[in-house]
Amino acid sequence: MSDIAAAGVRPAWRGSLSAGAGAARGAPDARRLLQLVLAGIWLLDGILQYQGFMYTKGFSDMLAGTASGNPGVIARPITWDATLVQHHLVLLNSVFATIQLLLGLGIAWRPTVRPALAASVAWSLGVWWFGEGLGMVLTGDINLVSGAPGAVILYALLAVLLWPSDRGSPAPFAAARAVGAPAARALWLVLWLSLAYFALLPSSRAPQGLHDMLAGMEDGEPGWVAGLARGGAAVVAHQGLAASIVLAIALVIIAVGVYLPPPALRATLVLALVVAAVIWAFGEAFGEIMAGGATDPNSAPLLALLALCYWPARTAVAAAVLPAAGEGAIAS
Repeated sequence: MSDIAAAGVRPAWRGSLSAGAGAARGAPDARRLLQLVLAGIWLLDGILQYQGFMYTKGFSDMLAGTASGNPGVIARPITWDATLVQHHLVLLNSVFATIQLLLGLGIAWRPTVRPALAASVAWSLGVWWFGEGLGMVLTGDINLVSGAPGAVILYALLAVLLWPSDRGSPAPFAAARAVGAPAARALWLVLWLSLAYFALLPSSRAPQGLHDMLAGMEDGEPGWVAGLARGGAAVVAHQGLAASIVLAIALVIIAVGVYLPPPALRATLVLALVVAAVIWAFGEAFGEIMAGGATDPNSAPLLALLALCYWPARTAVAAAVLPAAGEGAIAS
């Protein structure tokens, strides 16, 4: 090899490595793709907010309903906000919808991705309180299958994990690039263990708790969606405790899976995607979008997007190029 270099001939592996590095630089960035998916969900939220139902008293009543069961310090501002919206319904709902559209467009456009993500965190926290009653987590009457702990808080978490900055060291997955792997893993653990806890609350583990919740998703849905709700309700009829325990075990496995080696991590992330899909189809009726009156696609799609943020990154591109290039140089 030294004779080749002395003769001024560039070794084959160097050219191959440069080509491989150039291809890697030109490949789509995983984090950017995830940001674009998040932007698309914000755009969908904005479109849903422009629905005719949102310009009726039903919208302000929906907001007021989230005060029920919450402590007074949380409930009183919600009631005030719902009253304000009722008195200025057209103006305020149009503002809400436009803000969400702007957040989606801002995240989708590279020059504004940072301020848009920062604004989405602030907006999400406000909506989580005034629009979802803190996801009803303080009421005790909360159910993971129907969307706990509130979809909008997951928007804030995704904005933090997908923040466009790097800590300098190679990240094992996209969610670790901005906050670091230890912090990203801790956030994942806390979230999924919390979901496991919600799955075991009395409202979920009651004999007919899940059955009644799933059966209630039929109203206003197309026949095939209502059929899914009826089928799911039939499966868990009088099996609330058993179903809650099985679901909680799956959620705990997902929670700790983020600390496992990449092959096992992939398996737990696939499990997270399956759980999210089942919840979205049977428990959330696809966010009730087809029934009208939905403000977002609910939490399950966001949980799926979150799982993709933790998918192990391909960090061995150069290592894969070098041996192959070296073999080619030797053979030549």
